[in-house]
Amino acid sequence: MLAPLWTARRDRASRTVSVRNLSHRLHTLRRMTTVAFIDETTAGARSDAWHLEIFEERLSLGELLRRRVFQEVAEYNAKQPEVFTGLVRPTDAEVAINGFRMRERRRVDPEKQYELAVESFGRNGFVVLVDDRQIEELDAEIEIRQGTEITFLKLVPLVGG
Repeated sequence: MLAPLWTARRDRASRTVSVRNLSHRLHTLRRMTTVAFIDETTAGARSDAWHLEIFEERLSLGELLRRRVFQEVAEYNAKQPEVFTGLVRPTDAEVAINGFRMRERRRVDPEKQYELAVESFGRNGFVVLVDDRQIEELDAEIEIRQGTEITFLKLVPLVGG
């Protein structure tokens, strides 16, 4: 008779833990925020927004940049199309109309792409606007809210300048 009572208590305890886990998961899902990423050029070109879910309420620009680059590289590596449409040009790629044409189809290294993006940001290859406010430092903390729009404005060099 004692064994079934103990089993019932153990099951009730594990159900309680499961309900707590479920409650925590639901609370976590409610806090996920969708952020829109948009690429623009000073020549006036604007890409369609693509979205990324962010759990944190605050992130540094460097971390947002890393997540953006890793996401676009993962999408490219999954399909390996002829043109890479990421933020910065991979090594051994040439500029194409809608991105960067790979000389040969290959996997792109996300760490290397992130390093290239950080270098490009450092030499003003692009600026970042968060809800129309320029962020100038990779260490700057950004408040993430539902509907946050992050624009990467690629600076096109002037001809003859």
